[in-house]
Amino acid sequence: MVPSSHLPPAVSLSRRSSLWIGVVCLLVALMLLAVLVRPAFAQKSLSTAEAKEHIGEVATVCGTAVSTRYASSTKGRPTFLNLDKPYPNQVFTIVIWGSARDKFGRPEVEYNEKRICVTGKIAEYRGKPEIVADDPTQITKP
Repeated sequence: MVPSSHLPPAVSLSRRSSLWIGVVCLLVALMLLAVLVRPAFAQKSLSTAEAKEHIGEVATVCGTAVSTRYASSTKGRPTFLNLDKPYPNQVFTIVIWGSARDKFGRPEVEYNEKRICVTGKIAEYRGKPEIVADDPTQITKP
């Protein structure tokens, strides 16, 4: 039998146990956070030429807006930002529909001749890759 003087008090055991449980929970939470957040930060940017190989994926595409147009009389009132090559030989297009246009101000002026990146789901329209931007936070100037 072990003398009672050699046993730590019950309160100390409880505090140590609580501390270890807290540390383990913190480590598990940090690992889960790293697993969930890492893909967002690891996302690399694509060139406009690479975008066509990533149809259906969410990605960031970067290029220079070389031709822009607000089609105010066209159905849906789209604004087109063509990157790297002008329409009709565009390599990649950012489309901003009229319903979202107020959030952007005058994107055909603001982004014209600027290097920009857009993040979103890459779609294909008439054989060309595009991303529809609904929010100004999708477009950045690197």
